[in-house]
Amino acid sequence: MTDKPILGAALTIEGIARHRDWLLEKPRDLEIQDLHKAEVLDGDWRPLAERLRALLDGHTGRVGLHGPFWGFKIDSHDPEIRTVVRRRLLQGLEACAAVGATQMVVHSPYSTWDHHNLDAFPGAREQLLERAQMTLRDVVARAEDMGCELVIENIEDKDPRDRIALAASFNSPAVQVSLDTGHAHYAHVSTGAPPVDFHVHLAGDALRHVHLQDTDGHADRHWKPGDGTIRWASLFDALSRLDSRPRLILELRDAARLRQGAAHLEALGLAE
Repeated sequence: MTDKPILGAALTIEGIARHRDWLLEKPRDLEIQDLHKAEVLDGDWRPLAERLRALLDGHTGRVGLHGPFWGFKIDSHDPEIRTVVRRRLLQGLEACAAVGATQMVVHSPYSTWDHHNLDAFPGAREQLLERAQMTLRDVVARAEDMGCELVIENIEDKDPRDRIALAASFNSPAVQVSLDTGHAHYAHVSTGAPPVDFHVHLAGDALRHVHLQDTDGHADRHWKPGDGTIRWASLFDALSRLDSRPRLILELRDAARLRQGAAHLEALGLAE
C-alpha cells in the first residue's frame, strides 16, 4: 500500500444506520455482524438482508460478513458436530450471497493448550488439520464457486504460524488469514505470544482482513484505538509492506466510539 489505508468497520444494522455517512464518504470496507447467530440463521433473515442492502445503496467499499462461530470449533472430533458446523457455515455463505458479501470471517480452532500440547501427541497436529479440512471441505468449495473468501481469525492462538498453515493447507484462494489485533495483543501480553506486527510479517500477503481493536493485554476489550497499549505505528508499518490490501475493520464493543477510534489513527498519520 502506497497511500494511507482507508479504515472500515464491523457493524450491525443499527451501527450502519448511525455511521452511514462515514461509511459512504470514502470506499470504506464493511463487515456485517447481524447474520452469525443460530437463531437468526434458522429464522427468516431475508427481510433483514434486504434492509441491509437498501441501507448500503451508494456504498463503494468491500462488504464482508462475520460468519457463525458461537458454540462450536471447526476441528471437532465428533463427526455429527462437524456436520452441524458445516451447515452453519454454509448458511453463513448463503447470507453472504444475499447481502453481496465477498468475505466471511471464520474462527481459528487453535488454543493456548494446543500450543503447549499438540506436539506431545504424535500426529495430533496433522489430525487437527484433517478434522478442520473435513469440516470445511464443502464450505470452501461453495466459497470458491461464489467468489467469496474465508478468512481465519485468531482467537486463542499463541503461534500465528499455526493458523497461517491451516489456511494454506486448503490450497485454495478462497481460504486466507485474518488478524484480530486485540486477540493478538492479549496473547502477547498474557501468554507470551509474538507482538501484533509479527502476525502481519508472518502472514504476508495471505493476510486479507484485520479487526482493529485495542486492549490492555489482560482481556479481549474491543476498545477504540488509543485506549489500550497496542503499538499502532509498528502494525501499520508492517501493513504498508503488503500487496494484499487487507480490509482494515474497526471492531469496537461500543460502536458509538467508532469515529473517535478512527480519528485517533488518523491523528497518528496512519490511516484515513
